[in-house]
Amino acid sequence: MAWQRGLYAITDAALLPDDRTLLNACDAALRGGLALLQYRDKSSDDARRWRQAAALASLCQAHAVPLIINDDTGLALRLRDAGFAGVGLHLGQSDGELAEARQRLGGEALIGATCHASLELAERARGEGASYVAFGRFFTSRTKPDAPPAPLALLAQAADLGLPRVAIGGIDEHSAASARRAGADLLASVEAVFGGSDVEARVRRLNRQLAALSP
Repeated sequence: MAWQRGLYAITDAALLPDDRTLLNACDAALRGGLALLQYRDKSSDDARRWRQAAALASLCQAHAVPLIINDDTGLALRLRDAGFAGVGLHLGQSDGELAEARQRLGGEALIGATCHASLELAERARGEGASYVAFGRFFTSRTKPDAPPAPLALLAQAADLGLPRVAIGGIDEHSAASARRAGADLLASVEAVFGGSDVEARVRRLNRQLAALSP
């Protein structure tokens, strides 16, 4: 499944606490225009996580947008084995071995890696088979307030890696332009997408802002 530059929405169990709220909000975001959607739920309720992930995989498949599973190679594999196309994986630095995940998911799977403010971590992720590298936080973030800050210049410095660069941490309608100009290919956010009413309109507004910056 092809993907492109743009908005990378990340779900949040506090903002989207039940199946209906989650699916309605994600459907609205997809209608507004997402490059990627990440399902992130750190709960231990495996039945809920499978139910929600499968519903989102079906939704994303209908919109031809890849679904990225946060920190659960097994769940990503289960979705793929159930016949869902375009299911990928995102791993943090404490979420497991990227090289092992690449081996299990295969060469075509979209696998991203959190690299904080470190080019060294990004270089290692590339060597282990990452499809993209995520840096941040670049701005004040409600969801990751204690994450180490990263300079915007890091995005330009990472260009030589030859991988798409994701900016995360405090991305909103006020900061998105700065991150894009600095070199971000994908702008990842919880709040900018799901932090208010009329999700579709919020996404469309951000996309118009980004389109105005495109060459």
